[in-house]
Amino acid sequence: MSSSNRQGGEVRASHILIKHQGSRRKASWKDPEGRIIQNTTKEAAVSQLKAFRDDILSGKVKFEDVASRFSDCSSAKRGGDLGPFGRGQMQKPFEEATFDLKVGEISGIVETDSGVHIIMRTG
Repeated sequence: MSSSNRQGGEVRASHILIKHQGSRRKASWKDPEGRIIQNTTKEAAVSQLKAFRDDILSGKVKFEDVASRFSDCSSAKRGGDLGPFGRGQMQKPFEEATFDLKVGEISGIVETDSGVHIIMRTG
């Protein structure tokens, strides 16, 4: 049945967003003035996320815990949970990465206008 999910339907995902100098909106709930974001290069954001991803995959930390402390998205308050969404609701790279994951899988680094993300498909 899972192959039908490739085309349509809804997925559910959590993510961790790190914003950087190139992000569309250079402010977040944890950096309302955008001071840190303005000084974060994309490379620095990516290496921070890679370190988080390694720690999550090795079982050192939980995805939700990292999201709630470090994600620049307001979904941090829900452990990164974005709830269910279908095609056309998210930025294209984010959507494609999520639909390509199996439930429980964590993406590599995904870049959008918002910043850089790692995504965990939860449904």
